[in-house]
Amino acid sequence: MQLRFSKMHGIGNDFVVLDCRQRAFPLDAAQIRALADRHTGVGFDQLLSIEPARNPACAFYYGIWNADGSSSGQCGNGVRCVAAWLHRAGALALGDSVAIESPSGPVTVCLLGANQVTVDMGEPVFEPARIPFAADATADRYEIVVGDERLDIGAVSMGNPHAVVAVEDLANPALQRLGPLLTNHPRFAQGANAGFVQRLDRGQLRLRVHERGAGWTRACGTGAGAAMAVLHQRGDVDDSVAVELPGGTLRIDWAGPGHTLWMTGPAAFAFEGEWPVPAAGT
Repeated sequence: MQLRFSKMHGIGNDFVVLDCRQRAFPLDAAQIRALADRHTGVGFDQLLSIEPARNPACAFYYGIWNADGSSSGQCGNGVRCVAAWLHRAGALALGDSVAIESPSGPVTVCLLGANQVTVDMGEPVFEPARIPFAADATADRYEIVVGDERLDIGAVSMGNPHAVVAVEDLANPALQRLGPLLTNHPRFAQGANAGFVQRLDRGQLRLRVHERGAGWTRACGTGAGAAMAVLHQRGDVDDSVAVELPGGTLRIDWAGPGHTLWMTGPAAFAFEGEWPVPAAGT
């Protein structure tokens, strides 16, 4: 079987997008891993499927799979690419605000331009049981033992779990070791995206993210929202922040509890292609 796909990215966080509006999702976990391989496949951080909505209040549904074949609940850069893909397919007009359904629930997207999208990512969730994160009570900071170090983290869900660590230097070589350890820490029952954030001032952050199921990434939209939300809860940033990631910059707007968080950034097409799907289980 030849599988047609679009290759896209949001500031370097890259995706393969499949049109599943008229057919069932065709891949198993092993086939996803084969497609994700950057040497023998196409390569991506996440695979996105565009499908009919399950929720009648939404226009479409999008599925999310990591490069290791595991599923994900949300992807901020991915949803912008979904919106740009739908626009190119004639299903979403510039300026329209449309609800589309993610595995973790509906989000609202609006195309500001053909490749510029703003997304209502919902309200950040800090209650430990809903992240999920093992803690007795909600707090702005938690002490956690990672390897042989004690880290001060923030924990939040943006539709997927995040651990946020404020650092002075993103070039610290220790982060390369701590990222995978934090992603797989046992206090996060479903794993976590590990974000290391450097505060430049009240309106500008720098961020690196180690994603569960994908590893170090050039950009993470939900990670940018998580970092801003954690620092906002601590009173360290304003309501609108530019978050600089290795692949580019996102704008995050959040007015605090009781409000939803908005993410704005680009989405780009790289190329179209066909992939000869390996047999199931190979």
